[in-house]
Amino acid sequence: MNVTAAAVSPTAIRVSWQPPPAERANGRIAYYKLLCVESGRGDSEATVVKLNQTTFVLDELRRWTEYRIWVLAGTSVGDGPSSYPVTVRTHEDVPGEPQDVKVNSINSTSIHVTWKPPQEKEKNGIIRGYHVHVQELREEGKGLLNDPMRFNVMDDTTLELNVSGLQPDTRYSVQVAALTRKGDGDRSPPVTVKTPGGVPNRPTVNLKILERDPIVSIEIEWAKPAQTYGDLLGYRLRYGIKDQPLEEVNFAGTKTNSHRINDLERGVQYEFRVAGRNQIGIGQETIKYWLTPEGAPKGPPTNVTYHFQAPDVISVTWEAPIRADRSGQIKKYDVQFYKRGDQSSLLEKTTEHTKAVFTGLEEDAHYVFKVRAYTDQGAGPYSKDITAHTERDIGRAPMSVKAVATSESGVEVWWEPVPSRKKIIGYVIFFTMTPVEDLDEWQQKTVHVTHSADLENLEKFAEYAIAVAAKTAEGLGRLSEKVTVKVKPEEVPLHLRAQDVSTHSMTLSWSPPLRLNPVSYKISYNAIKEFVDSLGMTQTQEIPKRDIVVKHDRTSHSINDLSPFTTYNVNISAIPNDNSYRPPTTITVTTQMAAPKPMVKPDFYGVVDNEILVILPQASEEYGPISHYYLVVVPDDKSHNHKNPDQFLTDDLIKNNARTDDENAPYIAAKFLQRNILYTFHLGNDEMYEGFLNRKLNLNKKYRVFVRAVVDTPQKHLYTSSPFSEYLSLDMREAPPGEEPRRPDPKDINGDPEIRIEENRKEAGMVWVIGPIIAALMLSLCLVLLFIVKRRRQPCKTPDQAAVTRPLMSADIGFGAPSDPVEMRRLNFQTPAMISHPPIPISELSEHIDRLKANDNLKFSQEYESIEPGQQFTWDHSNMEVNKPKNRYANVIAYDHSRVILQPIDGILGSDYINANYCDGYRKHNAYVATQGPLQETFADFWRMCWELRTSTIVMMTKLEERTRIKCDQYWPSRGSESYGMMTVTIAEVQELATYCIRTFQVTRNGGAERREIKQLQFTAWPDHGVPDHPAPFLQFLRRVRALNPPDAGPLVVHCSAGVGRTGCFIVIDSMLERARHERTVDIYGHVTCLRAQRNYMVQTEDQYIFIHDALLEAVICGDTEVPARNLHSHIQKLMRIDTIENITGMELEFKKLANMKADSSRFVSASLPCNKHKNRLVHILPYESTRVCLTPRDSSDYINASFVDGYRYRAAYIATQGPLPDTTDDFWRMLWEHNSTIIVMLTKLKEMGREKCHQYWPSDRSVRYQCFVVDPIAEYNMPQYILREFKVTDARDGASRTVRQFQFTDWPEQGVPKSGEGFIDFLGQVHKTKEQFGQDGPITVHCSAGVGRTGVFITLSTVLERMQYEGVVDVFQTVRTLRTQRPAMVQTEDQYEFCYRAALEYLGSFDHYAN
Repeated sequence: MNVTAAAVSPTAIRVSWQPPPAERANGRIAYYKLLCVESGRGDSEATVVKLNQTTFVLDELRRWTEYRIWVLAGTSVGDGPSSYPVTVRTHEDVPGEPQDVKVNSINSTSIHVTWKPPQEKEKNGIIRGYHVHVQELREEGKGLLNDPMRFNVMDDTTLELNVSGLQPDTRYSVQVAALTRKGDGDRSPPVTVKTPGGVPNRPTVNLKILERDPIVSIEIEWAKPAQTYGDLLGYRLRYGIKDQPLEEVNFAGTKTNSHRINDLERGVQYEFRVAGRNQIGIGQETIKYWLTPEGAPKGPPTNVTYHFQAPDVISVTWEAPIRADRSGQIKKYDVQFYKRGDQSSLLEKTTEHTKAVFTGLEEDAHYVFKVRAYTDQGAGPYSKDITAHTERDIGRAPMSVKAVATSESGVEVWWEPVPSRKKIIGYVIFFTMTPVEDLDEWQQKTVHVTHSADLENLEKFAEYAIAVAAKTAEGLGRLSEKVTVKVKPEEVPLHLRAQDVSTHSMTLSWSPPLRLNPVSYKISYNAIKEFVDSLGMTQTQEIPKRDIVVKHDRTSHSINDLSPFTTYNVNISAIPNDNSYRPPTTITVTTQMAAPKPMVKPDFYGVVDNEILVILPQASEEYGPISHYYLVVVPDDKSHNHKNPDQFLTDDLIKNNARTDDENAPYIAAKFLQRNILYTFHLGNDEMYEGFLNRKLNLNKKYRVFVRAVVDTPQKHLYTSSPFSEYLSLDMREAPPGEEPRRPDPKDINGDPEIRIEENRKEAGMVWVIGPIIAALMLSLCLVLLFIVKRRRQPCKTPDQAAVTRPLMSADIGFGAPSDPVEMRRLNFQTPAMISHPPIPISELSEHIDRLKANDNLKFSQEYESIEPGQQFTWDHSNMEVNKPKNRYANVIAYDHSRVILQPIDGILGSDYINANYCDGYRKHNAYVATQGPLQETFADFWRMCWELRTSTIVMMTKLEERTRIKCDQYWPSRGSESYGMMTVTIAEVQELATYCIRTFQVTRNGGAERREIKQLQFTAWPDHGVPDHPAPFLQFLRRVRALNPPDAGPLVVHCSAGVGRTGCFIVIDSMLERARHERTVDIYGHVTCLRAQRNYMVQTEDQYIFIHDALLEAVICGDTEVPARNLHSHIQKLMRIDTIENITGMELEFKKLANMKADSSRFVSASLPCNKHKNRLVHILPYESTRVCLTPRDSSDYINASFVDGYRYRAAYIATQGPLPDTTDDFWRMLWEHNSTIIVMLTKLKEMGREKCHQYWPSDRSVRYQCFVVDPIAEYNMPQYILREFKVTDARDGASRTVRQFQFTDWPEQGVPKSGEGFIDFLGQVHKTKEQFGQDGPITVHCSAGVGRTGVFITLSTVLERMQYEGVVDVFQTVRTLRTQRPAMVQTEDQYEFCYRAALEYLGSFDHYAN
C-alpha cells in the first residue's frame, strides 16, 4: 500500500511502503519483493530485491535515469498482487568531459575552439551549456601567467567559440567543461595553442598611488620592452574597471613612459594594460590589477517603491545605489518607517536584502519611509521620503479559520464568510512551511466566493502556517489570524475504499480517525453523467446529492440505490460531539455496466428488388457504451415461434450462420460496430457486414427480425434485444418512391446549400407581386383595429394613461418620419432613460464598452436596470383560462397589442392564441416573431403560425433539455412525417455541425396541394448557464441564418425556452448588425427598450445584455471575412496588396486582428498551479480552463496541457496538445485511452534546429508500459510525406485493448512553412479517411511541439476544407479566431496563416466546377 519513491542522490532511490491492511493480508507477511527497472524496458528485465523491512535504498543506479518501481508482498503460500508502479528519476549529476576538443589560431589575438558533447552515458542530466577555460602559459611551458579566463556558452546546441582579446606570440592552454543543473563537470584534457608573434614583448609596469583623499589618483609607469622586433613606434595604455569596457590612450614615440589617472571610483578593482607597438602591430600586454580603497556610499539606494501585500501589510523594495555612488561593496541597508505625525511609531530595520516588510498598519493612515546603504566605511545618504496611504476601510479579516489534514498531502481550510460593504469576489489562502512576514514568500491559492478550500500537493507530515483574506475588486482585505496544521490526517476517516461494486450497489469501508471520537459518520454521494440516448443525442443526467448518517461504531456501509455505469463522488466525514464541521475523505466510484435499456422494435418500410427495407432502432448508452449490434433474422417456423428474442443465444446464432442445411434456423444477418447501426437496412442483399452474410430471402417465406445491442464490457455478455418486428415477406407493399429515410446524421448529408437557396427564391417570386397588396391591406386593417381599441378603452382611463398604453404600430408612420421602429420610438415615446442613452457610433463602441465594464461592470448594471419602455400593456388573452395551459411559464405572457393572432378555428374558444409576439427589426416592422419553446399541446398552433405567416426560417436557441430540465418539447418528427393538427411536417434533411444543426422540413396543410420548405437552425453551443465564452460561433450561426433565409420570406420565428432571453439576444444582435452596416452606429439600449414594449422580459439578464455588446464589438472589429469559394483567388490577391492607410498588406492586417483577444490569467487556473507547471513545455502556451482535457485525477491532479477543439461537424472533434515531455508521456497515453482517441497526428520531428521539440513517447521495437498501459508497436509504414505507425494499447488492469494509429508528417520544413500545400492536404485527407474507416467516436489528437502552430494549421484546414465542401464558402479568419477561443495562439505565425489561405486555394484548384 502507498508505495512512495524519491531520489536521494544521482545513483540512489529510497523506496518505502506500508503493509497490506490486515483484512487483505491473507496470513502473515513473510517477505516483500521490490522490483525496479528502467522505464523504457519491459517488466521481465526488472531487478528483484527480497526484503523483510518496509523501506529500502536502491543504489548503484544510472545517473539521471527514470525507473519504474513496484512492490509485492508474499506469505508462505506465495506472491500477492503487485502495487501500482511508481516512476521516479535519479538526480542529475555533474557531466563527464566534452569530447574531441580542437583549437586553431585565427590571428595574433584570436583562437577558434570546437568540441563535441560528453558521451551519452556520461551526460548525467540535461546539458545546459559549456564553460571554455583559457589560461596563458609561461614560454618554457611550466607555470601559469595572469588570471585564467572563462567564457560561457549557455546553449547546449552551440559547440564552437571564437575567443578574442588574447596576447600575440603567446602560448595558451584550452579546456572545455559541460554544465548540468548540478554544475560544471570534468574539464577536457588541456589543448595548447600559440598565437602568432613578431610584435614587442611585455614591458615592465609599476603603479604609484599619488592620492587617497579626497580623491583617488595614481600614476602608471612602464619601461621599454626587452624585444621590439624592429623600431618601437609607441605605446598603448588601456584601463578601467575590471570586466567593463576599457578606456584607451595611445602615445606616439618612445619618450612618454608614464601617465597620471585621477578621480578613480572607490572600492572597485581596476585593470591596467600596457603594450608597445611596432610596424606589425600592438605587442604583448602587461596586465596589472588594483583594488581602490573603499568609502561610504555617495548616493542613496535607487528605485525605492512599495506595494501592499495585504491592506495592512506593506512591502518596501529598492535597488543598490548607482555604481558610481557605491564607493565599495554594499554590505547592508537601513530602512526607517513611521506613521506621519507620530515619531514615536518609528521603526528601523537593517537588512542585507533589497526588501523589507512592515505589518499591522492602521486604516486611513499615511506612512513615511526612506532607505540608506552601507559599505564597511559607513552609511550613505537616505533616499527621499516616500509616503504610502492605507485604505480608509480595510475589509474585515475572515474569522474562525480552521484547517484539518484530509490526506497525507492535502488540507481543507474553512472560515466564516466576511460581511462587507464592498462586493466580495473571492478569497485568497496563504500557506507556507516557513511563516515569515513577507507574504510574497508564501504560496497562494485563490478561490471564488466560498467558505472552504482544499490545499493539495503538500509535504507529508510537514507543519504549515495558513491565513486567509477576502478579495474585492479593489484588492485584498485584512489577513486572518494564522493557524497551523500538520499534514497528517487525524480527524478524518482513513482508508476509505469501495468494495463489491456492482451495477446498483457498493460497500464502503473505512477506518476511524486517529484523534477524533465521532458520534456518527455522514456519508454523501452524487454524480453528473453524460451519455448518448437512443435518439443519438447526448444527455446530461444530474443525480442529486444524498446524505446518510451511520452510527459511530460502524466502519462499513452498503449503498443499494445506484445507477449502472455512473461515476459517483463519495464523501465520508466524522461528526464530533459538538456537531461542528469536519472535512470529508473523498473517493470516486464507478458502478458496473448493465445491459442497455429496452429498445423499440424494427419497422417495415417497403420492398425493393427482392430486398426488404427495415428501419432499425438504436439503443441508449445510459448503462454503458455499445460495443456492437447484431441484426438477427428468425424465419417463420413452429419450432421457435414461441420464443422471445432474448431466448436466442448469441453463440447458437453464430453457429447457425455456418449451416446451410436448415433454411429455418435463425441467423445473424449483420453486425454493426459501436454506434454505426444503419437506419434503413436492405434485408437480403447478399452482402457481408463485419463477417456476417445478409442472406438472400426466400419468396415464399415469412421472417421476423430483432436487433441485439451488446455493451462494451470485458468477460461479460451484457445485451438487450429489441422486440420482434412484424412478420415480413417479399410480397408486402413496395417502398415509397424517392430517397430512403435516413437517421439524422451529418455523414449522410449531400447537396449544395447555395443551389437550394436559389430554388427557394424562384418559388417565392410571386410574393413580390402579392406582397405589396397584402401589406397595404394589413396596414389599413391595423389602422381600423387601432381606432376601435382606442375608442373602446378610452372611457376607462385618463387621457394621459391612454397615451402611455398606445402600442407602437405602423399607424404611427407619417410622411417624412424615419422608417426605423427604434427611431420612431425615440420620437414618439421618448423617456429620460432613452435621452441619456443615445446611439453609439461604431468607431466609439470599444471605448464605450470599456467604460461600462469598469469597476466590475458597474455602469453596465446601472444601464441594464434603467431599461423601461415607459408604458403599461395588457395581456388579457394570455390570462384567459382556456389559454393558460398554452403558456410554458406562468409569468411569461404575450402582450395583447403585439401578439400573433392565428386564424380562429370555428367553434373553438382561444384558437387564435399562441404565446408569441411580433418584434421589430432594423427598418422593418414585425421582422421577427419571438415565441416560447412549443409545448406538446401547442405543436399544431406553432406550425399553423409558421404557415400563416409564410415563415421560411425557425431559429431555435435552446437544447430540448438542459441540466435535466425540459426546455422545449420536440415539435418536429425525428424521421418520416408527423401530423400536428391540420399541418403535416416531413423531415427532409438534417445537417449537424459542431455548434448548430440545420433541419429542413417539407410542410403541407391538410386538404391543400401546396408544399413549402421551412428550415430550422438550432444553435447548440449556448451553455446551460450564463452566456457563451466568446461570440465568434454565435456570429457564424447568425450569418448562416441570414444566408439561408430568403429575402421575401415572412418573419423569422425565434424561440428559446421562454422566448425572451436568448431570443432577445438574437433579435438585437441581428438588427444591430444590419444597422451598423447602414448607419455606422448601434442603438442597443433603444432596441432592447423597443422589444420590451412588444414582449415582456426581452433580454432577460445583465450577462445577456453584456454579451450583445461583446458580439457587436467582435463583428465590428473583425468585419465580414467570409468569401464564396469561387472568389478565393481574387480575395487572396486583394489581401496581398499593401493597405494604403496601415502601410502593411491586408494579410498582415488580418493576422494582427487575431491578436486582440484578451485572455486573463483566471482562464488558466489549473495550468498555472505549481504542481502542474513542470508539465508545460512552454510557460506561455497553456490550455484554457473551460476547454482543457481532464484526466481521471491521479496524485490530486487531473491536468495535461491539452485542449478540446471543435471541428466543422462535431464538438470536441480534436484534442490539440503539446509534444509530450518525458514527465508527461504516461499522461499522454492515459489521455488517449480515457478519451477514446485512436488517431494521433504528429507535425514535428523529435529534434529541429538542434533543439528537442518532442520527447519520443512511443516504443520503437518492443512493448513498453506507461503506468497502466502497455503499448506494443505493430507496424511502421514509410510513406512519401509521412510515417504511419500502428500500436496495440492494452489496459493492464482489465486486458482491454485498442489499435492506435500515429501519422507523423515529415515534410514540414524546420523553418517556415511548406512551399506547396498539396502534400499537406493529401496527408490531411488520409488522416480523416482513416478516421472514417477505423476511428472510434473519440477525437483526433493533434500535436506539434507547443501544440498551437502547425497543430492550428491542421485543424484550421480540416475545418475550412470541410466547410468549403458543404457550404461553398471560405472564412479562414473566423475559423482561426474560433480556434483561438478554445486554445491560445492557434496558427501561431503569419506564414502559417497565409499557408492556410494558399492551401485552401490549391485544394480548390483540384475541382473543375470552381475553375473560372
